[in-house]
Amino acid sequence: MPKQRITKEMVVNAAFELARDGQQVIIKNIAKRLNCSVQPIYSYCNNMEGLRDEVAGKARIFLQQYMETHIDPKDPFRTTGQAYLQLAKEEPHILKLYITSKRNNVSSLDELYRMEANPQMAEAIAQSLHISAECAKALHLHMIIYTIGLGTISSVSSPGISAEEIFQQQEQAYLAFLHTFTNT
Repeated sequence: MPKQRITKEMVVNAAFELARDGQQVIIKNIAKRLNCSVQPIYSYCNNMEGLRDEVAGKARIFLQQYMETHIDPKDPFRTTGQAYLQLAKEEPHILKLYITSKRNNVSSLDELYRMEANPQMAEAIAQSLHISAECAKALHLHMIIYTIGLGTISSVSSPGISAEEIFQQQEQAYLAFLHTFTNT
């Protein structure tokens, strides 16, 4: 029986699956997952930081695809936040990986917003709520920050806070932030 050829893609996929399962992403565990020696893993990984960056990139893609399939196009603002919180429940390790991945060249919340947010969302919020684009962007940023906090809490709590309670808290924050931006 011929030896299986281990590819870089296989290494990254195995590392991603380990992270997704909440297991430690180390060379030994990757090799075990691939049923091979550690040698092929070392040949693709000059260092673990590079591998972590690739796994974080895979987590970002996973998150984007998840969001695309869980957002209601008729109410993208609210359902984006709800989908994010659902992801925290269903895939807590992916969320943790995504949240803790390094964001290079970010030194302000505005830069973070430009990097992380869908640029059309602020426009859609402004139109649907009849507020300025500037207020819509601020509202969106506030909800991103708040939702990340709720998602993080949800993903690390055990046995877990109910989705109903998390969504209710998110809705209350939305209404409070909205009140702030519509009464300025």
